[in-house]
Amino acid sequence: MVDVLFVTPDSSLQAYQDLAKVYSAIEPPTWSLLLAEAVRSKGFAPAILDCDAERLSLEESVKRISDTKARLVVFVLYGQNPNSGTTSMIGAVKLAEAMKQSGHGAQICFCGSHSQALPREVLAYKDIDMVLLNEGVYALLNLLKSNLGTDLATIKGIGWKNDGEVILNEAEKVVPQDRMDEDMPGYAWDLLPYKERPLDLYRAHFWHAGFDHEKRTPFAAIYTSLGCQFACEFCMINIINRIDNGDWVDASHSRGMRFWSPEWVKREMKKLADLGVETLRISDEMFFLNRKYYLPILKNCIDEEFGFNMWTYSRIDTVRPKVLETFKKAGVNWLALGVEAGNQMVRQEVSKGSFQEVNIRDVCDTIKQADINIISNYIFGFPEDTNETMQQTLDLALELNTEMANMYPCQALPGSPMYHTAKRNKWALPSTYEGYAFLSYESEPLQTKFLSAGEVLKFRDDAWNTYFTNDNFLTVVEKRFGSQQRQNVEDMAKIRLKRKLLGD
Repeated sequence: MVDVLFVTPDSSLQAYQDLAKVYSAIEPPTWSLLLAEAVRSKGFAPAILDCDAERLSLEESVKRISDTKARLVVFVLYGQNPNSGTTSMIGAVKLAEAMKQSGHGAQICFCGSHSQALPREVLAYKDIDMVLLNEGVYALLNLLKSNLGTDLATIKGIGWKNDGEVILNEAEKVVPQDRMDEDMPGYAWDLLPYKERPLDLYRAHFWHAGFDHEKRTPFAAIYTSLGCQFACEFCMINIINRIDNGDWVDASHSRGMRFWSPEWVKREMKKLADLGVETLRISDEMFFLNRKYYLPILKNCIDEEFGFNMWTYSRIDTVRPKVLETFKKAGVNWLALGVEAGNQMVRQEVSKGSFQEVNIRDVCDTIKQADINIISNYIFGFPEDTNETMQQTLDLALELNTEMANMYPCQALPGSPMYHTAKRNKWALPSTYEGYAFLSYESEPLQTKFLSAGEVLKFRDDAWNTYFTNDNFLTVVEKRFGSQQRQNVEDMAKIRLKRKLLGD
């Protein structure tokens, strides 16, 4: 008997085009794992269906869901990129519709950043019965205690429908700091599908494995903290903490961080090490921020000799040179830096002044001296961007020449302050979920005050091609990882994305 089935729909081909076949990562469904363990610790029976990892067809997915006979089916819509909560809606809406058409009688609940940002729009779909209005731990537990019918009006933290009328109940709190270890007690790793050994259906980002396809699996990702203390215009991460149902609430209204204890993290890492995982992502938005939390975690990695190859995020203005040696000893071989833009004015505008101006070049040199690789994140098409300022961003990327670079077109993601700014200013927003996907055929980035969405997208695609075919970059890859790895990158660069906006 399954009380609740957590489902990850497959939207990979629409979101990543041909890159989905080999190059994009396949991450374990982090929030399905957390929610499953949370309800299991309270006596309920969960199950997980990962249609993405198993590459299930729509028909296969419907059958597998039906076979569980779960009381409640929760679509958990997060992912490896900040926009994934929205792009996951591509497959989720289709699967929900197929389930209802098949006569499946279970209640369908959506959970994830898009539902948290736009609950009324999500509930407008006739095949979606309810949504969780924030992370949903307590709301979900109360749903499972209920009859999923006549008592829905009494359950905090959910949106539902009464004879077609959308109702958002009173908000439910998120798990407080002092209850993190108890009420989110771990990950239900044992519920994940696998082919021959645990976590072998999941694969790391191509660069994380040093551009070596053989080292990408088994792969896992974990949080040691949730949320972020900053409120950048383009970011929707903190919408997960939402406790206000107002229509104009965005992620900046609920910023803040919560941490699990180092002992909790050590326990989960040991589980993964015992399962044979060597490639691990620390998914925290701000891991390299509070030494009170990250130093004990890193020390445990060293003392326990887990041997992980890890990566994690850091703002460039929070890198502390004195602790980089500890990061490296613990197995952190990559730091992801949010460089964002090459122009200081553009960067300060979207970070609302929270970005302390530092010498990016010096920070990168310091990290390289610690023998840690850098993946730099750049965004093209901020509201103040022009062709000249975007060129400054590309020029900076080429100068820094880090071991990897992500280049995104700016999107006004649902839940971000920028989304509401776009709505107020009547700026064009994507008409489909695919339009929010950075690499999709239908990608529709935000226009700037000076450039059209098409001009932004073309600049981004040309910039990516310039970077990844640049001999200086390829030489770094070859020297750092090997000649075969250089060839692997060159093969990746041959894949051309098709773009509807550019006439493909």
